[in-house]
Amino acid sequence: MKMTEEAVSALLAGAPVAYLSTVDADGAPYTVPVHFACAGGKVYIHGKAAGRKLDNLARDPRVCLAVSEMQGLLLADKPDPCRTNTAFRSVVIRGEAAVLTDLPRKLAALRAVADKYTPQLKSMPIPPAAAERTAVIEITIRDITGKYYG
Repeated sequence: MKMTEEAVSALLAGAPVAYLSTVDADGAPYTVPVHFACAGGKVYIHGKAAGRKLDNLARDPRVCLAVSEMQGLLLADKPDPCRTNTAFRSVVIRGEAAVLTDLPRKLAALRAVADKYTPQLKSMPIPPAAAERTAVIEITIRDITGKYYG
């Protein structure tokens, strides 16, 4: 069943990990787990300033980001492996990604990521030198779907 916008936002805000898929040079998908945050209608991911996902994005900015949460198994009244299901929530985002180079935008994105994962450190500034050494990916969302069952 389709999730409401509020439920989609809540899942994205609370999910600790998302899976980012990019396109390799040979056209094959490449998927990696990432930490992320949503702010201002965009998705932000931070990471190393070099690597396969950045190489892929330089060639092809199309991405897919998936988040899911398994809430438990739904067992039938009597044991039957063909009548077992899963209660879950999931969000899939498709869009275009760009690596940010503008320092103020990088700092704002890193602040959103830091606030999500370490809210107890909100009062501490992000050092500009650290931001310069960090790759920040901004995803412009083209479509987003949220589904749940159970």
